[in-house]
Amino acid sequence: MAKALSTGTMVKRYLTFASGLLECVGFSGIIFGWTSLVFVLKRERYFDGLCPARNQSTGDPGHNRTVSCTAQDERFALIFTLASFTTNFVSLPNGLILDHCGTSLTRAVGITVYTLSTLMVALSSAATAYLLFPALCFTAFGGMVFLMTNIQVGNLFGEKRSTVITIYSGAFDSSSIIFLIVKVLYEAGLSLRLMFLFISSLSLLHILRTVFLLPRRTIPYPLPQAYEYGLSCKHSETGERENVSGEVDKDEQDTKQELIKESVQNGVSKFTNAFAITQFCGIFFAPWNGLLMDRNKKKAHPEMTPASVATQRVEDQHAMVLPLGVTVAQCIAFSICASIPRLELQYLTFILQVINRSFIYGGHAAFIATTFPSTHFGKVFGISMSISALFSLLQYPCFALAKGPLHDDPLYLNISFVVLSVLTFIHPLNVHLHCRKKMKSLLKPPSSPLVLSGGEREQLSSRETDI
Repeated sequence: MAKALSTGTMVKRYLTFASGLLECVGFSGIIFGWTSLVFVLKRERYFDGLCPARNQSTGDPGHNRTVSCTAQDERFALIFTLASFTTNFVSLPNGLILDHCGTSLTRAVGITVYTLSTLMVALSSAATAYLLFPALCFTAFGGMVFLMTNIQVGNLFGEKRSTVITIYSGAFDSSSIIFLIVKVLYEAGLSLRLMFLFISSLSLLHILRTVFLLPRRTIPYPLPQAYEYGLSCKHSETGERENVSGEVDKDEQDTKQELIKESVQNGVSKFTNAFAITQFCGIFFAPWNGLLMDRNKKKAHPEMTPASVATQRVEDQHAMVLPLGVTVAQCIAFSICASIPRLELQYLTFILQVINRSFIYGGHAAFIATTFPSTHFGKVFGISMSISALFSLLQYPCFALAKGPLHDDPLYLNISFVVLSVLTFIHPLNVHLHCRKKMKSLLKPPSSPLVLSGGEREQLSSRETDI
């Protein structure tokens, strides 16, 4: 029978969860608010030398600063493409570092890189605009470290682990609101340099949280009784890592660039604000995916026999089929809306994009955590994200294709995205068929001793040890 947790332990765990949520909202995925920052950077004349026609125009130069310039837009799009590539690609080395070196060292590297990135933005200017390339890549690197090291907090909450994972993934998605705040404060009179210097100073909070509210190694699952972590506490050296995966949506940047081209200054500001505000709502949509996963999971079998462990694993995998199917349906709806060239419809596109991306982040991480052994999670997650990073590099060629040969008409590209989205229904269907076949084999009377896979043996061994 599990021992009741003390009040102090519960308070510390909820404080860890709450502070991690704030860290993810405030820092982990701020590059997804890039369109809001682009509005500010154009006002600051970053890459303005690429627009000779604009520089030769008469009148108020500040008024034309957000008017579309293809060369300048392509440069900003390239920065975002490289940053989103970095977000996914660094997951593999980050996962390896986390697996072998633990949370403290991983976060030390991430905090250093993140602080360096914000200082580079703060010290940059129109004359040194090239600093944005390494700065945004470093921001993506550090943000992913924050996310990966916080997701393991879900292991503190047992059966609600999937819900916690999706909440953090929604927070990662919603952190795009930070660049909207930067934009609003900039329009109110604050300088870009001052705001990024302030963000750099907040690294002290990351250090304090690393020391007092996170383990030196990792948080194990299942959680041992009387588990403690943080400064002056005993640390558990075993456990698994949960990471939220993300796929940077190709259509969102294209949609934003279309809005910039078709709108005047006030219109751009209005749609930029609407886009960033809807991005923030990801934190409210993401938990529904986790609740759906946890609701479909059956209660754990009381007997820790080889057969019960194998059956439980298959049942947990089958519980993922419905969330995966819902995510694919949302992706198709979003792709269709993004393909319709109606400016007013883009408000609905913004909403669908936020819901879909928040479901993708949490669902992908929870699926890998459920399907693969904990000792290999970081590697599998890193490999999948690295593959995603390679595909994200197609974002810039697609942007250039729409701007060039397609003459600002991305209809055929959007149709291709819809077709590809429909094909992803293969994934939940394959999981359903695999689980049904596996369950039938497990329910057959065994004619020989049950043979477990390596992952199932590891899971059974860890649970027997805790008992």
